[in-house]
Amino acid sequence: MAASMIRVPWRVRLLWMRFWMACSGRGPLGRLATGLATWACPPYYGRLTLAGLTPRGFISPNATIYHEKLQLGRHVVVDDGVLIYQDTDGGEVVLDEGVHLWRQTTIQTGCGGRVRIGKRTHVQSHCQFSAYVSAIEVGEYCQIAPFCCFFPYDHGVRPETPIHKQPLESQGPILIGNDVWLGTGVIVLSNVRIGDGAVVAAGSVVTRDVPAGAIAAGVPARVIRMRGERPRNTAELSSRTTSTEAQ
Repeated sequence: MAASMIRVPWRVRLLWMRFWMACSGRGPLGRLATGLATWACPPYYGRLTLAGLTPRGFISPNATIYHEKLQLGRHVVVDDGVLIYQDTDGGEVVLDEGVHLWRQTTIQTGCGGRVRIGKRTHVQSHCQFSAYVSAIEVGEYCQIAPFCCFFPYDHGVRPETPIHKQPLESQGPILIGNDVWLGTGVIVLSNVRIGDGAVVAAGSVVTRDVPAGAIAAGVPARVIRMRGERPRNTAELSSRTTSTEAQ
């Protein structure tokens, strides 16, 4: 059905999408209507068209939402395979206006943890937000590349206790400012603040604060220069190129 729709004139397809997205929603019938709307729309980034047709945005019928405290802003995209899960004592998940969660991204809250993702922030596929004990807060207009992970907690490691019985511990929340860019595979750990306009290169592990406007790279991540400064050596230039290509 979807392939045959490609040969239908765009104006007719748009009318089809408008009709069914007007009936869309998070309930069973609303998700059925969303599924019918997708027949006339390209996959993946084509979902942006559907999200723009209604303030309710696009919630894929193939997404799994098991969360009583989920708050959605206008025109959000929750793509195929996304999981939003509330564990025991899980706090709220807030997706502000225009947030995009692309394929296979997971958001989970438990033990009082919560997640907030700010306006127009785009999260690429296969990212993981596990907010246990402490919060994860992401600002507005951020770009988060695939396979990024956010863990504001850790397990204890006392030798007399088996690992699976260790309590969860946290040094503090993860706080990410506005207009931040994280390259592919960045891992952010607890008690970290990444300032406005910062860039973190692909594959970095962030264990300490990154100042506003800084470019950080490495394991653990360290500031290599500020945005606007010229790279001082070829290693820094290579880090910048790797991060750019990963996005």
